Amino acid sequence: MSLLRTFIALDIHPAILQSIRQKTESLRKTIGDCVRWVAGDNIHLTLKFLGDVPSSSLDLLTQMLRAEADSCPAFDMTVGGLGSFPNSKRPRVLFIGIQAPAELETLRHGIESAAARLGYESDPRPFSPHLTLGRVRQNATLAEQQRIRKALDETRIDSLGAVRVDSVHLYKSELQPAGPVYAKLFSAPLHSVIAGEAKQSPR
Repeated sequence: MSLLRTFIALDIHPAILQSIRQKTESLRKTIGDCVRWVAGDNIHLTLKFLGDVPSSSLDLLTQMLRAEADSCPAFDMTVGGLGSFPNSKRPRVLFIGIQAPAELETLRHGIESAAARLGYESDPRPFSPHLTLGRVRQNATLAEQQRIRKALDETRIDSLGAVRVDSVHLYKSELQPAGPVYAKLFSAPLHSVIAGEAKQSPR
Protein backbone atom coordinates (compact mmCIF):
# COMPACT_ATOMS: atom_id res chain seq x y z
CA MET A 1 0.00 0.00 0.00
CA SER A 2 1.52 3.31 -1.09
CA LEU A 3 1.56 6.24 1.34
CA LEU A 4 1.52 9.91 0.43
CA ARG A 5 2.67 12.65 2.80
CA THR A 6 -0.12 15.18 2.43
CA PHE A 7 -1.40 18.53 3.66
CA ILE A 8 -4.17 21.01 2.87
CA ALA A 9 -3.16 24.58 2.09
CA LEU A 10 -3.95 27.89 0.44
CA ASP A 11 -1.79 29.21 -2.38
CA ILE A 12 -0.18 32.65 -2.32
CA HIS A 13 -0.22 34.79 -5.47
CA PRO A 14 3.15 34.74 -7.31
CA ALA A 15 3.43 38.54 -7.07
CA ILE A 16 3.22 38.32 -3.27
CA LEU A 17 5.78 35.50 -3.23
CA GLN A 18 8.10 37.68 -5.29
CA SER A 19 7.67 40.53 -2.80
CA ILE A 20 8.46 38.17 0.07
CA ARG A 21 11.66 37.06 -1.68
CA GLN A 22 12.72 40.68 -2.25
CA LYS A 23 11.85 41.88 1.25
CA THR A 24 13.59 38.98 3.00
CA GLU A 25 16.70 38.71 0.82
CA SER A 26 18.83 40.80 3.19
CA LEU A 27 17.46 38.93 6.21
CA ARG A 28 18.40 35.58 4.70
CA LYS A 29 21.93 36.76 3.91
CA THR A 30 22.43 38.22 7.38
CA ILE A 31 21.18 35.16 9.25
CA GLY A 32 22.71 32.58 6.93
CA ASP A 33 22.36 28.81 7.08
CA CYS A 34 21.63 28.51 10.81
CA VAL A 35 18.04 28.70 9.58
CA ARG A 36 16.57 26.09 7.22
CA TRP A 37 14.88 28.43 4.76
CA VAL A 38 11.73 27.49 2.88
CA ALA A 39 12.17 27.71 -0.89
CA GLY A 40 10.27 30.72 -2.24
CA ASP A 41 7.95 28.67 -4.45
CA ASN A 42 7.08 26.39 -1.52
CA ILE A 43 5.68 29.14 0.70
CA HIS A 44 1.98 28.57 1.39
CA LEU A 45 -0.61 28.84 4.16
CA THR A 46 -1.09 25.42 5.73
CA LEU A 47 -4.59 24.68 7.00
CA LYS A 48 -4.16 21.02 7.93
CA PHE A 49 -1.21 18.64 7.94
CA LEU A 50 -2.51 15.13 7.33
CA GLY A 51 0.72 13.15 7.43
CA ASP A 52 1.20 9.83 5.62
CA VAL A 53 -2.05 8.93 3.90
CA PRO A 54 -2.84 5.72 1.94
CA SER A 55 -3.46 6.49 -1.72
CA SER A 56 -6.77 4.64 -1.34
CA SER A 57 -7.96 7.44 1.01
CA LEU A 58 -7.58 10.23 -1.55
CA ASP A 59 -11.15 9.93 -2.84
CA LEU A 60 -12.57 10.51 0.65
CA LEU A 61 -10.22 13.43 1.20
CA THR A 62 -11.18 15.11 -2.05
CA GLN A 63 -14.88 14.65 -1.27
CA MET A 64 -14.35 16.18 2.16
CA LEU A 65 -12.36 19.10 0.78
CA ARG A 66 -14.93 19.78 -1.93
CA ALA A 67 -17.74 19.86 0.65
CA GLU A 68 -15.89 22.19 3.03
CA ALA A 69 -14.84 24.54 0.23
CA ASP A 70 -18.40 24.72 -1.07
CA SER A 71 -19.57 25.89 2.37
CA CYS A 72 -17.15 28.84 2.52
CA PRO A 73 -17.28 32.04 0.43
CA ALA A 74 -14.18 33.44 -1.25
CA PHE A 75 -12.35 36.09 0.78
CA ASP A 76 -9.32 38.39 0.82
CA MET A 77 -6.45 38.24 3.29
CA THR A 78 -3.55 40.64 3.81
CA VAL A 79 0.07 39.48 3.92
CA GLY A 80 2.68 41.37 5.92
CA GLY A 81 4.63 41.69 9.15
CA LEU A 82 7.67 39.71 10.26
CA GLY A 83 7.47 37.51 13.34
CA SER A 84 8.76 34.42 15.09
CA PHE A 85 7.45 31.52 17.16
CA PRO A 86 7.31 31.01 20.07
CA ASN A 87 8.51 34.59 20.62
CA SER A 88 11.17 37.09 19.56
CA LYS A 89 13.53 36.14 22.41
CA ARG A 90 13.53 32.42 21.56
CA PRO A 91 12.82 32.29 17.82
CA ARG A 92 12.38 28.80 16.41
CA VAL A 93 10.22 29.57 13.38
CA LEU A 94 10.44 32.77 11.31
CA PHE A 95 7.31 33.84 9.48
CA ILE A 96 5.36 36.47 7.57
CA GLY A 97 2.02 37.29 9.14
CA ILE A 98 -1.48 36.93 7.73
CA GLN A 99 -4.44 39.18 8.55
CA ALA A 100 -7.65 37.50 7.44
CA PRO A 101 -11.41 37.72 8.02
CA ALA A 102 -13.47 35.19 9.94
CA GLU A 103 -13.97 33.13 6.78
CA LEU A 104 -10.42 31.81 7.05
CA GLU A 105 -10.98 30.41 10.54
CA THR A 106 -14.36 29.05 9.45
CA LEU A 107 -12.72 27.21 6.55
CA ARG A 108 -9.86 25.90 8.68
CA HIS A 109 -12.15 24.77 11.49
CA GLY A 110 -14.45 23.00 9.03
CA ILE A 111 -11.52 21.14 7.48
CA GLU A 112 -10.09 20.27 10.91
CA SER A 113 -13.43 18.88 12.10
CA ALA A 114 -14.13 16.98 8.88
CA ALA A 115 -10.63 15.46 8.91
CA ALA A 116 -11.16 14.34 12.52
CA ARG A 117 -14.36 12.58 11.47
CA LEU A 118 -12.31 10.70 8.89
CA GLY A 119 -9.93 9.56 11.61
CA TYR A 120 -7.12 12.10 11.27
CA GLU A 121 -5.54 13.44 14.45
CA SER A 122 -6.78 16.85 15.56
CA ASP A 123 -4.34 19.69 16.16
CA PRO A 124 -5.05 21.17 19.62
CA ARG A 125 -2.93 24.28 19.04
CA PRO A 126 -4.68 27.61 18.42
CA PHE A 127 -4.70 28.54 14.74
CA SER A 128 -2.30 31.38 13.97
CA PRO A 129 -2.24 31.99 10.20
CA HIS A 130 1.26 32.63 8.87
CA LEU A 131 3.68 31.90 6.05
CA THR A 132 6.75 30.04 7.29
CA LEU A 133 10.03 31.53 6.06
CA GLY A 134 12.37 29.16 7.84
CA ARG A 135 13.12 27.11 10.95
CA VAL A 136 16.08 27.70 13.24
CA ARG A 137 18.37 24.69 13.27
CA GLN A 138 18.47 22.82 16.58
CA ASN A 139 22.26 23.03 16.69
CA ALA A 140 22.36 26.82 16.26
CA THR A 141 25.01 28.35 18.52
CA LEU A 142 24.35 31.14 21.01
CA ALA A 143 26.09 33.57 18.67
CA GLU A 144 23.87 32.47 15.78
CA GLN A 145 20.75 32.80 17.92
CA GLN A 146 21.81 36.32 18.90
CA ARG A 147 22.37 37.14 15.23
CA ILE A 148 18.87 35.91 14.41
CA ARG A 149 17.30 38.02 17.15
CA LYS A 150 19.23 41.11 16.08
CA ALA A 151 18.28 40.63 12.42
CA LEU A 152 14.61 40.24 13.32
CA ASP A 153 14.69 43.38 15.45
CA GLU A 154 16.28 45.38 12.64
CA THR A 155 14.05 44.14 9.81
CA ARG A 156 10.68 45.73 9.12
CA ILE A 157 8.24 44.24 6.64
CA ASP A 158 5.00 46.14 6.21
CA SER A 159 1.95 45.02 4.26
CA LEU A 160 2.88 43.20 1.06
CA GLY A 161 -0.63 43.29 -0.37
CA ALA A 162 -3.86 41.35 -0.40
CA VAL A 163 -4.42 37.80 -1.62
CA ARG A 164 -7.75 36.64 -3.02
CA VAL A 165 -8.57 33.17 -1.71
CA ASP A 166 -10.96 31.40 -4.06
CA SER A 167 -9.81 27.79 -3.76
CA VAL A 168 -8.19 25.34 -1.36
CA HIS A 169 -5.72 22.61 -2.30
CA LEU A 170 -4.63 19.12 -1.31
CA TYR A 171 -0.86 18.71 -1.70
CA LYS A 172 1.59 15.86 -1.46
CA SER A 173 5.12 16.38 -0.21
CA GLU A 174 8.10 14.34 -1.37
CA LEU A 175 11.30 14.67 0.64
CA GLN A 176 14.33 15.13 -1.60
CA PRO A 177 18.00 15.73 -0.72
CA ALA A 178 17.63 19.39 -1.73
CA GLY A 179 14.43 19.80 0.28
CA PRO A 180 10.74 18.92 0.01
CA VAL A 181 8.98 19.05 -3.35
CA TYR A 182 5.26 19.81 -3.32
CA ALA A 183 2.75 18.66 -5.93
CA LYS A 184 -0.91 19.60 -6.08
CA LEU A 185 -3.26 16.59 -6.01
CA PHE A 186 -6.65 18.31 -5.96
CA SER A 187 -8.16 21.81 -5.88
CA ALA A 188 -11.63 22.74 -4.64
CA PRO A 189 -13.19 26.14 -5.48
CA LEU A 190 -14.81 28.10 -2.68
CA HIS A 191 -18.58 28.64 -2.71
CA SER A 192 -18.85 32.07 -4.34
CA VAL A 193 -16.56 30.97 -7.17
CA ILE A 194 -18.88 28.09 -7.95
CA ALA A 195 -21.89 30.42 -7.73
CA GLY A 196 -20.21 32.95 -10.00
CA GLU A 197 -19.46 30.31 -12.60
CA ALA A 198 -23.07 29.17 -12.48
CA LYS A 199 -24.31 32.69 -13.12
CA GLN A 200 -22.01 33.07 -16.10
CA SER A 201 -22.96 29.74 -17.67
CA PRO A 202 -24.81 30.02 -21.00
CA ARG A 203 -28.54 29.51 -20.76
